[in-house]
Amino acid sequence: MSDRRYLELPFFEPRHGELATAVDAWAVRTATGIDHSDTDAACRAWVRALGEAGWLRYAVPASHGGALPVLESRALCLLRETLARHDGLADFAFAMQGLGSGPITLAGSDALRARWLPKVARGEAIAAFALSEPDAGSDVAAMSTRARRDGDHWVIDGAKTWISNGGIADFYVTFVRTSEEPSARGISAFVVDADAPGLSIAERIDVVAPHPLATLAFDRCRVPASAMLGEPGAGFKLAMSNLDIFRSSVAAAALGFARRALDEGLAHARSRKMFGGALADFQLTQAALAEMASAIDASMLLTYRAAWLRDAAVAKGGGERQTREAAMAKMVATESAQQVVDRAVQLFGGLGVKKGSVVERLYREVRALRIYEGATEVQKLIIGRELLKSGA
Repeated sequence: MSDRRYLELPFFEPRHGELATAVDAWAVRTATGIDHSDTDAACRAWVRALGEAGWLRYAVPASHGGALPVLESRALCLLRETLARHDGLADFAFAMQGLGSGPITLAGSDALRARWLPKVARGEAIAAFALSEPDAGSDVAAMSTRARRDGDHWVIDGAKTWISNGGIADFYVTFVRTSEEPSARGISAFVVDADAPGLSIAERIDVVAPHPLATLAFDRCRVPASAMLGEPGAGFKLAMSNLDIFRSSVAAAALGFARRALDEGLAHARSRKMFGGALADFQLTQAALAEMASAIDASMLLTYRAAWLRDAAVAKGGGERQTREAAMAKMVATESAQQVVDRAVQLFGGLGVKKGSVVERLYREVRALRIYEGATEVQKLIIGRELLKSGA
């Protein structure tokens, strides 16, 4: 971790600095031992390693094997930032354990929590969050996957796509329409076991930064009524509450990618000899580095403001959701990280697009962050809506 001074800001307590330092040292040791030639195997290995080291305990509450009484945004953000700086798949593995099990933490029955959360914390069960559909991505309320009641079970028909951990997950928190009520009011959530009758993997999806991704098919998939999370029709609110917790952590992952890009750019600028001097001697290089560092600091302030505000609200017993602040952090940090990484590639020249180089990897890894968990355009709509709602 190159610059730790931000950990001295009032957003943090001493324990947060200790956490970031410990995770950083662990990631340095662990990343070299993960073989990325098989993406599924690498993801499983990261989940296992994160569980054995105790870092996945921050993804569940202490009542079920977690590290803290409740999910804490600052800890989640620090973990994701640090892991992303070292390995994008490590960040992915950690993030999906939290995002995939978050609805169980928020609305699961005692039985569901006892069954899944301790395994998530130990890295013994891989979680997935199944919300998007072929024709319902940003417009979640347009989903068409449906479930009908059949005695003590629900029967699900439809498809989910762009599902992270698809194909390797042990369970899928799945959002479906359970009534004909308009808009989002008819959506409910279920925990669907990976081996549930009628659930299959229709397609594995390859993307520029490889990670387990799939389309799920539900063909009269039967799940017990006890697998429902919360009340019927409360699924959309549950999904949004879960995303509110983890959206600022996407910004933190972007920060991790951007910090690594800046570190690589600085090292290259100092060592690259040209025209009788170093690349760092040129004013254009210095200007590029200045813009990269400034964008990172601005993103950091928005990210940890959002995380701190949510933690402060939870500490007071609930409080308002930090929707606007989380959306601002996600939008600015991911857009800025894309620009920072792109500038690092430019500094490296041809070496920046050589497959296998650090900045080439970062260039592929950072792109998806501007899309998932709400694309940048959606974040703008959220921010505008919240501004108009509050009048400030």
